[in-house]
Amino acid sequence: MLDAALIQQCADPSLKPAIVEQFVTAAGANGPLAVTVKSGGRLILVPKATTQDEAMAIVRQYVGQAVVRVGLTQFPAGVGVKDAADLKPDLVDPCENLRKGTAMFAKVLRIVAKWYGNPKNDDVFPQIFDDAVYAWKTGEFEGVSVFQAEDPGKSVTIDNVLPAHQDKATVDLPPADTDAESIEKGESVGSAEMRIDLSRIGGK
Repeated sequence: MLDAALIQQCADPSLKPAIVEQFVTAAGANGPLAVTVKSGGRLILVPKATTQDEAMAIVRQYVGQAVVRVGLTQFPAGVGVKDAADLKPDLVDPCENLRKGTAMFAKVLRIVAKWYGNPKNDDVFPQIFDDAVYAWKTGEFEGVSVFQAEDPGKSVTIDNVLPAHQDKATVDLPPADTDAESIEKGESVGSAEMRIDLSRIGGK
């Protein structure tokens, strides 16, 4: 379980702590030095890193040749980097990895929500979340490379301060930017927001 202080200090503020915890539990790793390497869908056994330098050496060795995931969020190393030498050690820093990972996952969540048409039905969120986690693990959703795709929305705004005796939180997903590449099915999104019951995934 992630430290609450680490989430508060480092996680993307657009995601409620409950979502951050659920995301790392479902798609992340137990330690900041965890490096996972896959090639052709098969896991490649690599030495267990005990220092940041060792972890970064493994990352640099395989980036560009295989799918490399690193750190608490299993962030996709190499995204947006042309040369392995440009990879920075902050990939294995717990705070920076959580910041990068949650910001990227928030974008993936918005991509998936847009594809669903930003529904207001609270019951849909668990499916959206599951699909977003699957997209995070595979790098794709409905034929779209989610890590390279444009962000369809500006932010996910969460009501972190709730009225007394209220056991629900809401998530507002803004409509897609008009100039963003369309990736959803069917008609364009007409809803200005998406309200989701987070209690279904552990949120209070």
